[in-house]
Amino acid sequence: MVTNLVIKEKFNHISIDIWHFVPWVLSFILIGPVICLFITATGDSEGLWNHLYQTVLIKYILNTVKLMIGVSITVLIFGVGTAWLVSRYEFTGRKVFDWMLMLPAACPAYLVAYAYTDFFEYAGPVQSLLRNFFGWQNAQYYWFPEIRSLGGAILVMSFVLYPYVYVLARTSFLKSPSSFYEVGKLYNKNIFFSVGLPLARPAIIAGLALVCMEVISDFGTVEFFTVETLTLGIFNVWLGMNNLVAAAQISIIAFIFVIALLFIEFKSRANRRFNDSSQRQTNIKKISLPPLQSALSALFCLFPIFMGFLLPVILLLLHSFKTSYHQDWSILFNILWNTILISGLGAISIILISSSTAIISFYKGSKTLNKFTDLASTGYAFPGTMLSIGVLVFAGFIDKSYISSMGLITDNSKFGLLSGTVIILLLAYVARFQAVGYGSIRSGLTQVPENLIDASYTMGKSFTETLTKIILPLIKTSIIAGGLLAFVDIMKELPMTLLLRPFNFETLATYTYQFAHDELIEQASLPALLIILAGLIPVIFMNKFLRDIKI
Repeated sequence: MVTNLVIKEKFNHISIDIWHFVPWVLSFILIGPVICLFITATGDSEGLWNHLYQTVLIKYILNTVKLMIGVSITVLIFGVGTAWLVSRYEFTGRKVFDWMLMLPAACPAYLVAYAYTDFFEYAGPVQSLLRNFFGWQNAQYYWFPEIRSLGGAILVMSFVLYPYVYVLARTSFLKSPSSFYEVGKLYNKNIFFSVGLPLARPAIIAGLALVCMEVISDFGTVEFFTVETLTLGIFNVWLGMNNLVAAAQISIIAFIFVIALLFIEFKSRANRRFNDSSQRQTNIKKISLPPLQSALSALFCLFPIFMGFLLPVILLLLHSFKTSYHQDWSILFNILWNTILISGLGAISIILISSSTAIISFYKGSKTLNKFTDLASTGYAFPGTMLSIGVLVFAGFIDKSYISSMGLITDNSKFGLLSGTVIILLLAYVARFQAVGYGSIRSGLTQVPENLIDASYTMGKSFTETLTKIILPLIKTSIIAGGLLAFVDIMKELPMTLLLRPFNFETLATYTYQFAHDELIEQASLPALLIILAGLIPVIFMNKFLRDIKI
């Protein structure tokens, strides 16, 4: 009897050690590429860094800042403006605009850039119509803004990214205590500037920080519009000049921007409880607008929807109809299968790793482990181009270790475990998008009643039994949601796939990019539509989230 107890105690001790061991190892693998990025940046760039500093580096920084400022201003106008209208006023089409305003989030910016270029360029329908209507013979007789420019990039990104601000601002407006607005009316104050905006400021700033991080991360739009930003600079230096060290050093500058934005987002999130200062929420009665104001409000809400979703989708649909007759469907289906396969494997990997790290750290982890797992989930904040450098170096380190352990003296491209394989893509996807699954699962765990866990332990059940019988069934929805969102993010991912994919391995994103890069917009339209269709999944989740908020 005594012997059995001793064995059981030893087993439990070993079990606990294993439970703690798993999240540490997985988190280290996730944070490894980030560490490798910084190590690479300390290397010798062979004088290229000084050359970049004297020539184009300042331009990269200034263009990035200009792009962030321009997008932020435009996003503020449409994101906050539409959120205030649909949450405070009753006007024609409000209920439809309520969810349609999130639709542009389904469109990656680079796809909208492709559609806009074909629509607004010199040979496009807009300028052709203007020339025919006014009798202009060529561009010498009129001026038209160049779409492939910094201004064009600001326009495209703004109409795609404003939902980040819209969702957070709308949520804040709806959750603000109605008594605050009533007090504002009593004192004859403008309730938007004196009440609504101050209460929503933390949420708006957090949304803007996310928008700016997306701007920094963008590659497809700035590359297509030839806007030389830090991200495009990393790509050009890496592939064009074949200097990984200099590319890593440019990445450090982009990292400084990201850290500043993360700090702003963190501070805003910490201050967001100001909105919840009152536990009693009363229904906010919407103000009915007169006909003219109602029509203007509807037009204001319709404009970003049209520019960010309807117009690009319509253009891509028209192009896809033109090319459907001579479309190589076998190639497209193979690429679609590649995309579904790699996205599915990536999503499954993310869910398995996220579940392991989140659950173990939540229930059995120390403060140190919790902080480390949180740190390992920050890859989402790094631009894909930037993180690819770290992934490549990290994969090279693993390959060299493998070759050395096997006693192989040969080319690692033949015997390497990661480099040049689909596995390196999976590693990159997990490192960047693990935060999506981790955040969803972590949020679900906070909703699991503690009394159920305590009751299970009281009945003598082990942690494994409690996990399978209680925890996993209760967080099933969070796991599925995290997996779906990760799946969509991987489908849309462009720079990491371009840089790290195996030879002749195409996804919908890279397939679309290749056609668009060669100015074959019509051929790029059908795969682009498939990406947008997949992008509607997170929009559905956001819409459900907003509907759950009690008005």
